[in-house]
Amino acid sequence: MNKTIAGLAFGITLSLSLSAGAHTDEYFESVQAPHGGQLRMTGPFHMELIAKDGDLTVYVTDHADNPISVDGGLAKANIENGPTRTQVNMHPVGNNMLGGSGTFSLTPNTVVVVFMKLPNQDGYAARFTPLKPKSEQAEKSPSHADDAGPHHHHHSPKH
Repeated sequence: MNKTIAGLAFGITLSLSLSAGAHTDEYFESVQAPHGGQLRMTGPFHMELIAKDGDLTVYVTDHADNPISVDGGLAKANIENGPTRTQVNMHPVGNNMLGGSGTFSLTPNTVVVVFMKLPNQDGYAARFTPLKPKSEQAEKSPSHADDAGPHHHHHSPKH
């Protein structure tokens, strides 16, 4: 009986870790984001950042790409350009959208870190490099786009 329980626990742990493997930053570089931004996974959520000079929008979905309400949520973004750091407060601007604006410009080396806290949820953060060419992002490590793992059913590869 104990061996059966231990085997079941191991199997569940293994399947969860394989599912999470399909959600690396490199994997998300190989799929088309629904709104043309950059995708990241953080906890139980996917975040898609649309970044333009002075303006940020984040779309929040679950792992099946269903919109997650951000009503009552709080978020902030740190925009890092070399030694310069700008903080932008973000607030709900739609069902699953957070938005914010500030005085900043974007370069291929800009890093945007978004911290999000939704009601009755833990806080989560995601790191984006919105203007870095995809080829440079993908070179950092192999893509998981071709993995036969159990979780890439809802993402379509970028052509």
